Amino acid sequence: MPPSAARVAGPARVVGRVRRRRWDKQPTDPASVLIASTGEPIPPAAVSRAVALSGGQPVAVVSIVRIYGYAMGLPNPGLMPTQKELSAQRERVARAIAAIERAGADGWGQVAATRRPGRTIARVAAARGARHVVLVAPSPPRWRRIIEGDLAREVRRRLSPDTTIETVTPGPRP
Repeated sequence: MPPSAARVAGPARVVGRVRRRRWDKQPTDPASVLIASTGEPIPPAAVSRAVALSGGQPVAVVSIVRIYGYAMGLPNPGLMPTQKELSAQRERVARAIAAIERAGADGWGQVAATRRPGRTIARVAAARGARHVVLVAPSPPRWRRIIEGDLAREVRRRLSPDTTIETVTPGPRP
């Protein structure tokens, strides 16, 4: 067999299967309620509502860190979230989990970096089997809803009809 034939046949398939993992694996611990934040601080009202909806079942928390730019653009590290932004979101998730555990329920949390927050929130809710989603998002002005879309509507569209979504607006920024 000529050496050129051996190069073409085998290794092309093996190289296609080997991929580098970019982010952590999606957690799939079951939770009845998901608290989803778009990067805003999670208010105590959202935590208390989630614990009330959970009925003693676990509560999951996800906080979204935004990746700016668009998918077909040139890769630019300036569009990715900084370590400071990531640590701030991790701290917010840790505070929410501590409040959930003080209220008497189990809690898990994660920080997700994405360009499409609605799709990521829906995927996390589906992966954890959440029946209720408490969405912490500011109420944007009308012009911003026209440009970016309504996050609650996008999440509702991607989830099953029996999943309820409640929106909680965060308090004023410190």
